[in-house]
Amino acid sequence: MAYTAFLEKEKERHELKEELDTLEMQLFRMQNNLKEIAKKWEVVSIDQARDDQWVIIYADKNEESCQLMLHDCQSPYRGKWDSAIQAEYRNEQTIHIAAIKGEENKGYGSILMKHLKEHARDENVPYITGDIVKRDFNHVDRLEHFYNKHFFDVNIDHEEQCGEIVWNDG
Repeated sequence: MAYTAFLEKEKERHELKEELDTLEMQLFRMQNNLKEIAKKWEVVSIDQARDDQWVIIYADKNEESCQLMLHDCQSPYRGKWDSAIQAEYRNEQTIHIAAIKGEENKGYGSILMKHLKEHARDENVPYITGDIVKRDFNHVDRLEHFYNKHFFDVNIDHEEQCGEIVWNDG
């Protein structure tokens, strides 16, 4: 019995050391990545994705459009994002999502959506819209779940294979 308890403690100790080593590496990379990203982009935030993975959110904004980008802190920044939301300002009331790109099932889209909503609120833009088009229909159920989770009204015409999403901060 004592030997089993000893083995369990050793396993816990080993797992804790692995976790600390991973965190230390992410913090080291975060520091280096932040320096590189800040040379070219506006750093928006640091956030945590699934599995306690740290990510840097940064932006490219102008009068016509904005792109929120995300880079994880598990790899060095080499000038490319891991995930991004590309959007355009339709008018003073609406930001329209043109595309969400990047790695799937890591929580990156949710982090970027949270920051897009914050950006809309900061700019006093009450609506975020987007289109669901024919090429999206191979994963339309996943899209519908994603947008519902983020409190969008989702209208899909399965027969015509199109749809629209609307978020209202009202």
